[in-house]
Amino acid sequence: MTFPYDQARLQALFDDVDAKTAAAVQVAQQAAQYQPRSRGVSEQDLAEIERYARSGNAPKEFKDLQQRIDSGEFSWKDIASGRVMDEGVQKALATGVPDLQRAYTAIEEGQDIDDIIASGNPVAQQPPRSRRDDDDEDDGPSHFRKDAW
Repeated sequence: MTFPYDQARLQALFDDVDAKTAAAVQVAQQAAQYQPRSRGVSEQDLAEIERYARSGNAPKEFKDLQQRIDSGEFSWKDIASGRVMDEGVQKALATGVPDLQRAYTAIEEGQDIDDIIASGNPVAQQPPRSRRDDDDEDDGPSHFRKDAW
C-alpha cells in the first residue's frame, strides 16, 4: 500500500501548519499587549450603583443585594470584578436587562443616545414605530424621471 501523500505535499501541509501556528502566536502576543481604555468600574460608578440600590426606585432584588453587602458578605467591587456571581446577584443584575433591551431597541430605531440616557426609560419619550404593510417609506422613491437611470 502506498502513502496517499507524496513528500512535497506532506511538506506543504507541515509548512501550512507552521505558518498558522506562527500567526496564532503573533495574535496572542498582540492581544497580551492590549490595554483597554477603561480601567473598569470606577469608585464613582460603584457609589452610583449603591445609591440606586438604596433608592425607592430599586427593585426588591437590588435592595436584597444591598442588604447582603451591608452585612459584610461581599462588596459592590466584588460583584463588579466577577468574584461573586451567585443566584441572588444574578437575579439582581437581571432586573436591568429589560431596560437594556429597550435602550437597544431605541438605538436601533435611530433615537438619539443622549436622549435615551437622559430619559432613563428609552420608550417613554417615543413609542416604537410600528410598520404597516402599506408603509413604503423604506422602499425608496416610487416616482422616477427618465434621467434617473
